[in-house]
Amino acid sequence: MKINPNGFREYDARWVFEKEIDIEGITNLGKGLGTQIISHTKKDNPRVIVGHDYRSYSEKIKKALIEGLITTGCNVEDLGLSLSPMVYFAQFNLKSDAIAMVTASHNENGWTGVKMGIKKGLTHAPEEMSELKEITLNQKFTTGKGNFKKKENFKKIYINDLISKNKINKKIKVVVACGNGTAGVFAPEILRGIGCEVIELDCELDWSFPKYNPNPEDLKMLHAIANVVKDNNADIGFGFDGDGDRCGVIDEKGNEIFSDKIGLLIARNLAPKYKNSKFVVDVKSTGLYSKDKVLNNNKCKTIYWKTGHSHIKRKVNIEKALAGFEKSGHFFFNKPLGYGYDDGINSAIQVCHLLNDQNKKMSELMGELPNTFQTPTMAPFCKDEEKYKVVDAMVKEVQKLQKENTKIDGQLISEVLTVNGVRFSLKDGSWGLIRASSNKPSLVVVTESPSSNSRKKKIFEFIDNLLQNTGKIGEYDQKIKD
Repeated sequence: MKINPNGFREYDARWVFEKEIDIEGITNLGKGLGTQIISHTKKDNPRVIVGHDYRSYSEKIKKALIEGLITTGCNVEDLGLSLSPMVYFAQFNLKSDAIAMVTASHNENGWTGVKMGIKKGLTHAPEEMSELKEITLNQKFTTGKGNFKKKENFKKIYINDLISKNKINKKIKVVVACGNGTAGVFAPEILRGIGCEVIELDCELDWSFPKYNPNPEDLKMLHAIANVVKDNNADIGFGFDGDGDRCGVIDEKGNEIFSDKIGLLIARNLAPKYKNSKFVVDVKSTGLYSKDKVLNNNKCKTIYWKTGHSHIKRKVNIEKALAGFEKSGHFFFNKPLGYGYDDGINSAIQVCHLLNDQNKKMSELMGELPNTFQTPTMAPFCKDEEKYKVVDAMVKEVQKLQKENTKIDGQLISEVLTVNGVRFSLKDGSWGLIRASSNKPSLVVVTESPSSNSRKKKIFEFIDNLLQNTGKIGEYDQKIKD
């Protein structure tokens, strides 16, 4: 039996199949998850919804996972080929006790994993993941007698739920790109159903991913979408990841729009209709939310929170926020717009509503936002066993510099946020972030300035200087050019 302990990450479980986990390891994972579900629900035979993505080995892995779940006493209902959000939706629609979706999302072929959740609309957080790891590795399994049944045609219920609530009256021409991943079975039909004219790009299922991984942050995928948008005079382009919970956006001119800015445009569109709402964004997101006139005039509040889909999902749930936006492309819409979980197709639908309601082109809407100068996400190497200590030291250092009225490029530090590493803001709205990566031996550094490119660089130089002084960091994966 093989199961690499490092596969239990902060909120996702991912392994290279056969190298890091074998079939018996997957069955034990099922036993561990079943044991955990029973202990949380206090039921002998909890109902668990399962699904799998379109990889050549995903069905085999799902079967082994199901075997493990059944031996603990879980009653398993199998949806077959699914998107992660379809499995999340099923927990609400079918009133099940838990879910398990076999997917490695946008990871390269060879990877597998499981997204799981017990409380409706939420996936495992760090506490639940470490509990599952401990049960599974120590084989502290409950035994019981569960059963199995196939749930036929649930796909139609999920598709109809999204279409019926989201009809638009403007004919929007959209490019739908799925990178030959599972979203190809769902996204074109749903977007046509709400009233869009759809141009399909790589929507045929092909588990070898012949062109590129279905990943809306992959430049190859984004460039392919941009070309098709321009060639067809489309209004917008959408790129979906392998399990359909993320969406990337290209405007009508072929420009990629970072997801934090898309989130702000959606929030601005929703604010007049849903006054006094809360929005949750991750600490890597633009600082424009906090000073936005439309949001402030409608008494909407923005909360900056920990990066990671599981963290933002929970915060949206706890705060009863209307929506949450993560820079990686996970968007979360709460009632009445959704069920609180991340659904890439619902995210695309909300962008279509934006274009429908505002009756402007995407580039015009972007042009209405103040310009900002933002770095890409930069990751300097830092050992897993040292990265959190380094970040703790950075928190103390920045707080000390704020007290001492230290200036960065002539600006005082006006605010220090420590929910996830340290994010400090300057008087003009510029900011810098230092946090530990949740899944790699590295730190994460981002800076942004609404004032100038030069200030953005000065903040990076300030951060880089603090980090170099620790003697604990190595090479960056990428750095801003001089």
